[in-house]
Amino acid sequence: MRKIIAVAAAAAALPFAVPAFAQDTTTTGAGTMSTTSADTSGTMSTTAAQDSEAPRSPDGSKAFGIEPYVGVLGGWERFDRQQNAGIPILPNKYRLDGAMVQGVVGVNVPLGPVFVGAEGNVAKGVSGDIDWEYGAAGRFGLRAGDSGLIYGKVGYQWVNFDKVPNANRDYHAMTYGIGVEVGPKDIGLGGITGRSGLRLRLEMNTFSDAKSFRPMAGVIAHF
Repeated sequence: MRKIIAVAAAAAALPFAVPAFAQDTTTTGAGTMSTTSADTSGTMSTTAAQDSEAPRSPDGSKAFGIEPYVGVLGGWERFDRQQNAGIPILPNKYRLDGAMVQGVVGVNVPLGPVFVGAEGNVAKGVSGDIDWEYGAAGRFGLRAGDSGLIYGKVGYQWVNFDKVPNANRDYHAMTYGIGVEVGPKDIGLGGITGRSGLRLRLEMNTFSDAKSFRPMAGVIAHF
């Protein structure tokens, strides 16, 4: 008789126990989900805050990196007929000026709103008596706009003349220059860190103590 009463009591209590258990399980699960959501939200907020505090370039891209490049330029150079320029004084039938084609290879190192870099060049004269030129230079300047660079450069250059009646036809001296590079945004170039593209370069250089005048223009491909 006692066993029958115990079983009946258990059966009567079962309908009330099941909803209570379900409610407890739902509450516990919701609390876990809420905690997980809060943790995820907090992590995302921390990451976003760190990204927003990271240094940026003028166009919003990452401030630091390494950008190699190559380029082809064309231009014209004229040397002074002065003995102290390190260039020989020649009869008028020789031309110390002429058009040339130049290849360059270098690397930029962006440093926030500024950059530094190094560049080597080889040029071939296509008119006049300038045969070959080659040299290297350091560059430094400002980053401007979406993809622009404004820079100065200092280096050393060797010049070889084609018809100089001298066993040593190479003349060399320090060189100095200024220039700009601009790249259209619509071809996908949005910065000089981590994005490839083309830029137009305009540059002016001089040989020795302002003893030559060399404007150049061309296309630079950045990687």
